[in-house]
Amino acid sequence: MASVLFVCIGNVCRSPLGERLLRLRLDQVRAQTGRDAAYDVASAGVRAMRGRAMHPEAARTLVERGGTPDGFVARQLTPAIVEESQLVLTATRDVRSIVLEESPRALRRTFTITEFVALAEADQRESASTPGLEALVERCGQARGSVPGVGYDIEDPIGRPAEVFDEVALTMDAVTKRLAVVLAKA
Repeated sequence: MASVLFVCIGNVCRSPLGERLLRLRLDQVRAQTGRDAAYDVASAGVRAMRGRAMHPEAARTLVERGGTPDGFVARQLTPAIVEESQLVLTATRDVRSIVLEESPRALRRTFTITEFVALAEADQRESASTPGLEALVERCGQARGSVPGVGYDIEDPIGRPAEVFDEVALTMDAVTKRLAVVLAKA
């Protein structure tokens, strides 16, 4: 099964939102299109708050979008987790740099979330290439930097007002909806 890993700092806000929302959106795409969009979706943090549940505000925003935080436990990113993942999606360019410092061989399959979605959408508009996640990730790696106007970073809401959590959740929801469509076609 193809694997997607979301990474942020503490693994209690952005990356678990990405993980849970993408699972939800893949299920919705499957129900709407009949396409089998089977992916192993997980998350981790570069400085994880190990063992903690989702931040209460992140959990609230997830529930408002139809997801559930039940059973989520934050975990620390390790090189082994990165190695097992076919696609690594980070919340920011800084987090991406930290991932690559510890796992430099993951360069071709590590992107910011928004970067990968923009590249993958452009790829699917331009070609009917080799199917599969691995081939899509390879093409996106080769096209890195070719899509103008991409906002790479999704801000960290920790310690910020509820409105910032709402904005982050809105962004994560929009990008995971687009990502689910891309992955279903891969």
